[in-house]
Amino acid sequence: MDALVFLLFIVAVAAILVAAAGFRVVRPFEKGLIEFLGRYEKTVDSGLRWVIPFVKRIIKVDMREQVVDVPPQEVITKDNVAVTVDAVIYYEPTDPVKLKYNVGSFILAVTKLAQTNLRNVIGDLDLDAALTSREVINAKLRQILDDATDKWGTRVVRVEIQRIEPPADVTEAMHRQMKAERDRRAAVTEAEGEKRAAILRSEGIKESQVLEAEGQAEAIKRVADADRYQKETVAEGEGRAIERVFAAIHNGDPTPDLIAIRYLETLGLVADGQATKIFLPLDTSGVLGSVAAIGEMWKDMDPGTERRPTASRTTSSSSTPPAQN
Repeated sequence: MDALVFLLFIVAVAAILVAAAGFRVVRPFEKGLIEFLGRYEKTVDSGLRWVIPFVKRIIKVDMREQVVDVPPQEVITKDNVAVTVDAVIYYEPTDPVKLKYNVGSFILAVTKLAQTNLRNVIGDLDLDAALTSREVINAKLRQILDDATDKWGTRVVRVEIQRIEPPADVTEAMHRQMKAERDRRAAVTEAEGEKRAAILRSEGIKESQVLEAEGQAEAIKRVADADRYQKETVAEGEGRAIERVFAAIHNGDPTPDLIAIRYLETLGLVADGQATKIFLPLDTSGVLGSVAAIGEMWKDMDPGTERRPTASRTTSSSSTPPAQN
């Protein structure tokens, strides 16, 4: 009896262990492929799953985006330059069934496929185009790999060329060429700068001279205007003074005696100088008549002589020609 109980206990424990062995946990980024006696049965999502031990099994497939590093390889360009190229492939599983059953080793298959197509794509380009057209190479290679891996249940997200390395001698020649090009650009830029500076200096000198000439012309114009205004003002003042003098003379009705006296005073001022000869426009008859009249006037005013009649003075005065207005 005890042996039977012990046997039943052993069987129960074994059954529990076998049942527990059938539990599987599918993580959120995985898909579960259930096989029944080696044949695909269905695909399950994440969570706790139980399958019959020894009869069914569950295969987990990682559905996250994966990275494949393509090893460096020698590639010959269109202009017969051997360059070293390596790339990185990013892919994402889309169908776990195809990924599991349609290809034996997806990593190896996609690596060899990438290496082969790298030779084809870069072989159609020369060195300069290969070095400057990485985006074109990436797009072509991604399209080729995506079409080829579609039956494997994956989608190639992108392809990135890590490096394209020419031989050492070609690299050195490229460095020399780049340095020469930069030196040429520097020389051109410096020459253009000097040309521009010379042009600006010439324009500055030209504008300075133009402004200086305009300033001098404006100054001459203003000086001429001031001189003209001064002369006009002086002439206008002198004209008014002459008009007032003549008006005063006419209003005062001067006698020939007064005119003669003023004339003699003016002659004294004119003769008061260093000149030995003086030329004066004279009306001799008028001046002599005035002088004679003045002489008669002094004779009349002399107390030691007999005063002559007024008529004689009047007669002598009348011999003087009348003053001209």
